[in-house]
Amino acid sequence: MHKTEFHLPDWARAYGRPLFQGQIKKTSDDFRVDEVLGFVPTGEGEHDFLRIEKTDSNTTWVARQLAAHAGISGRDVGYAGLKDRRAVTTQWFSVRRPAGGGTDWSTLQVDGIRLLEHTQHRRKLKTGAHAGNRFRIVVHGMPGDRGQVDERLAVMQASGVPNYFGPQRFGRHAHNLGLAGAVFEGKRMKRDQMSIAISAARSFIFNEVLSARVAGGSWNRLVSGEPANLDGSASIFVPAGEDDSLIARLQTLDIHPTGPLWGAGETSVTGEIANLEKTMAEEHRMLASGLERLGARQARRALRVSVHDADWSISGDRLEIGFHLGKGTYATTVLRELMTIIDGNHS
Repeated sequence: MHKTEFHLPDWARAYGRPLFQGQIKKTSDDFRVDEVLGFVPTGEGEHDFLRIEKTDSNTTWVARQLAAHAGISGRDVGYAGLKDRRAVTTQWFSVRRPAGGGTDWSTLQVDGIRLLEHTQHRRKLKTGAHAGNRFRIVVHGMPGDRGQVDERLAVMQASGVPNYFGPQRFGRHAHNLGLAGAVFEGKRMKRDQMSIAISAARSFIFNEVLSARVAGGSWNRLVSGEPANLDGSASIFVPAGEDDSLIARLQTLDIHPTGPLWGAGETSVTGEIANLEKTMAEEHRMLASGLERLGARQARRALRVSVHDADWSISGDRLEIGFHLGKGTYATTVLRELMTIIDGNHS
């Protein structure tokens, strides 16, 4: 019988112990996220493109409100990614225009939603279509040693951080891993729940491999036989060999080592890294074999994430930090290399 609650491991940190314990999301304004779309809507087409500011609201709930206002099916609303609920966030939605005169968005009045911009585009907004997110986070409870904090943040910006999936990927009490166990035992569930379960299983194995690489000191360097990722893209390639230019590209965060998103099919990794990944899959055989049986395909993800355009200020016990991350990466992953996080969602 599968468990419904799990305790996630304290995965290895790259830069040593946390410097302090601090609270995030004490108020919604303490956690701000602005989506970077990465392309300019054409200004014409059958889809309304809306840039929405939401406060203390789930992305999926906002999508339902937009569909109801337009009088269309929820399937005709698109967004690039889910944004934090306990936060003030801006993101784009696409809403297919119904026949006739279209939708009057000037009459949209829903608590927690504010329309910032309205244009059109030819295609529905798909998951993962954005370039990344800009974060502005206030941390409460930082002690007085500013020097250590400045030094740690400067190193993180220069060298990147391990690209762990954040705890939100696994749900409260890692419940999504329980869903994965149920799916792999043959329990039937809705497609969206199954997708969440599969993602959690793949993410857990990835984090376990990454933690082993961090502990072994190879999370930020390429080992013979492993593919590399081009920063800010989905491009994966196997280097022809190690030379000065490859080392320079690693040091400047232009490319990154990769880890497995587990599934069926042959892996492109050879040598000692292949052995490490297979060993980790065997340690979590229930998850790995379940992914293989369901036909999830082997894929790769960068082991390291670049922290772009970071800035920070400290006033008393209050740290305010801003940075840009590529899509599919987590602000909490950055913060855990600095501090032990107390999340206002769970306080």
